[in-house]
Amino acid sequence: MSDKGWLLEYAGYEPEHEGLRETLCALGNGYFCTRGAAPDVIADKVHYPGTYLAGGYNRLTTEIEGREIENEDLVNLPNWLVLMIRVDDGPWLQPDQVSFVDYRQVLDLRRGVLTRIRRFRDSQERTIRVEERRFVSMVNPHLGGLEVTITAEDWSGCLTLRSGLDGTVTNAGVARYGNLNGQHLEPLDGGALGEDTIWLRSRTVQSRVEIAQAARTCLFHNGNVVQPNRATDLRHDRVAQEIVVDVAAGDTIRVEKMAAIFTSRDRGISEPLIAAQDEVSGADDFSALLAGHEQAWKHLWELFELEIDSDGGVELSTKLRLHIFHLLQTVTRHTRDLDVGVPPRGWNGEAYRAHIMWDELFIFPLLLAHSPASCRALLQYRYRRLPAARQLAREAGYRGAMFPWQSGSNGREESQVLHLNPKSGRWIPDNSNRQRHVSSAIAYNLWHYYAMSGDGAFMEEWGAEMLIEIARFWASIASWNGKRGRYDIRGVMGPDEYHTAYPGADPSTEGGLDNNAYTNVMAAWVLTRACQVLDILPPDRARQVREELHITSEEIEQWHDVSRKLFVAFNEEGIISQFEGYDDLKEYDWKGAREKYGDIHRLDRILEAEGDDTNHYKASKQADVLMLFYLFTAEELQRIFEQLGYPFDPHSIPKNVTYYLARTCHGSTLSWVVHSWVLARTDRPHSWRLFQNALDSDISDIQGGTTAEGIHLGAMAGTVDLIQRCYLGLEVQGTVLVFNPTLPEQIHRLKTCLWYQRQRLDLEVTKDLLRVSSRQLIAAPITIAYRGLFHTLNPGSHYEFRLINPRVLDPRDNHSGTLNTR
Repeated sequence: MSDKGWLLEYAGYEPEHEGLRETLCALGNGYFCTRGAAPDVIADKVHYPGTYLAGGYNRLTTEIEGREIENEDLVNLPNWLVLMIRVDDGPWLQPDQVSFVDYRQVLDLRRGVLTRIRRFRDSQERTIRVEERRFVSMVNPHLGGLEVTITAEDWSGCLTLRSGLDGTVTNAGVARYGNLNGQHLEPLDGGALGEDTIWLRSRTVQSRVEIAQAARTCLFHNGNVVQPNRATDLRHDRVAQEIVVDVAAGDTIRVEKMAAIFTSRDRGISEPLIAAQDEVSGADDFSALLAGHEQAWKHLWELFELEIDSDGGVELSTKLRLHIFHLLQTVTRHTRDLDVGVPPRGWNGEAYRAHIMWDELFIFPLLLAHSPASCRALLQYRYRRLPAARQLAREAGYRGAMFPWQSGSNGREESQVLHLNPKSGRWIPDNSNRQRHVSSAIAYNLWHYYAMSGDGAFMEEWGAEMLIEIARFWASIASWNGKRGRYDIRGVMGPDEYHTAYPGADPSTEGGLDNNAYTNVMAAWVLTRACQVLDILPPDRARQVREELHITSEEIEQWHDVSRKLFVAFNEEGIISQFEGYDDLKEYDWKGAREKYGDIHRLDRILEAEGDDTNHYKASKQADVLMLFYLFTAEELQRIFEQLGYPFDPHSIPKNVTYYLARTCHGSTLSWVVHSWVLARTDRPHSWRLFQNALDSDISDIQGGTTAEGIHLGAMAGTVDLIQRCYLGLEVQGTVLVFNPTLPEQIHRLKTCLWYQRQRLDLEVTKDLLRVSSRQLIAAPITIAYRGLFHTLNPGSHYEFRLINPRVLDPRDNHSGTLNTR
């Protein structure tokens, strides 16, 4: 692989974009993640060093407007990067205090290495070149490495370096959370070990997780190892070594800093500090560790191979690889034993507090195609919190399992009670926890994991129980409406967070909406799958599940009944109503709003600041009804609606898409993914424009500052999934893997790979040809198909389909190209 399409490069120092760069250039390995801040900066309005442990949560209480509010946050750990320099008796040099001659920052996506080259003059007109390389080891999850090379270009003098571990950090990475308590760490102790190693211990104040860090710093003067004078500066919350060396003009000083992080939750250790000290003491040098790290990344990219020949050239490939890169840093083999989920903003920052939400619905398909074992681990995170979901359901008066909208450490509901509108400065009641549809997303992921992987053991041991308990919840929350002869689901929210209650309702006591279409259709689908899963299990295991969960024939019949009689509202034009009463809302003046406000992505904040409310209008933050066309093919939706007793014409899909697209402001990056997907076969030019928006949502920070708080991992994974699964027309029909490729005009060739039923498939598609090759493995044959042509594919063989000329497809074709398991 050449460097073409593998480098994310920035030229020049731009303080206003440092937050964005720090997020996009963050490095992680699934165990911990470190933002791309320079090692010589401190947290301020420009820079924000941050290191985060996957699943490293802590709870704190803050008094807000007379109420005690508790939030669980992802904790910012002590900064291990600290490496500052000064010349003679001058100040510690920081980026904002020098004059840059040259500044270049490069993230190497292929190797997982961040390089920063800076050449600057200080206040005494001394020219200093500082070249930095860093990695967070993909081999050893506890190790990170930093190499800094300093060149005294035109001066001589005394160079002092300060290598430290800074425990004074707080959680201050999201301005909206500024009034909330962010002091999650308490210092324990610190010190030095031998000549070159320092260590620091701290602990989270509520979850009582002990964090131990150790760092070894080695110096090389003009390529030779040196043992300079060192002085340890130990405070109660930080430790550092000051290292002094004399340099002449042209000299180079190279610093290697290896750091280890362990916690009291790690397995296979005696005690975190002992483990951290042993790790850095026995660690190899920077170059050797970097070589192993780069090899690990080489192997990762072999699993997630993606080649595209397109009009977008290298730029398109780079953006897609950046998205894959951040997914690979968030969910790795190191996360599988950690009992963590996949957060919508990654482990790169503090937005959404790294809670686990429904965004995994957009992340799972890509992971499932390339790393089924990772999906299994993420589903087990949910299973371990099944008791908490049952408790949530009981507290709300329901049966079964009601998973929380936001989950963290133990599965309780972590959604905030109040949220701050930065435009008005007011704290507003937050009803987002009414998004019960998150449980259906878990069931959907679970079912498709089983379909793609063939992992019957998972379904027998864990999957069936989860699926059945989620179905029980839906059967319980559904109430019979005798007047219409159907079941209602009341007081919920759909994916569109601009509609939290009916106009005029008190959100604190009358929140939620009735019969959200997406919620009800997904509930019907879950109930049907719960009935089906007992037939999938081996007879003895099915009997045991019935006995363990006390499932009666009457209960199963109730599932059947509810799945056939849930209410879905339609307007007079046959459009699926987002919820009951949606048609009574006022139309919104979109043209006037854009002229008045410009950026209306966060229309809810704009209107609230003016004393208005999006609940009054047909105005959506993101796709809601259209999620149905994203998740299901036209054929499967037709079956679901027919089962519910509603006529459904696949030709109505474009009409629904047009209706809601005109009433959506894309306040969520996920919205662009969904809308691009549902338009992919009926309006390709529009679909491609929306795809470009999704592709640029983080790299261009389209939402105006949100990326500095963390990546949007759902949109990142969704764009790659769209390229692969949607454009390949990939779905599972029973036991058949079906393809229906339709490449956009801008893409001429696509090459990727995936796992299916224990076979490793290489896929290559052009405008005219689809080639499916199976690698040599021990696995059973599979059946693949394209437009009614079926072929049995054995491991080690290949097959080619000649494609029908591209055309604008009938909506009754596999509209979404999604997995359709029947």
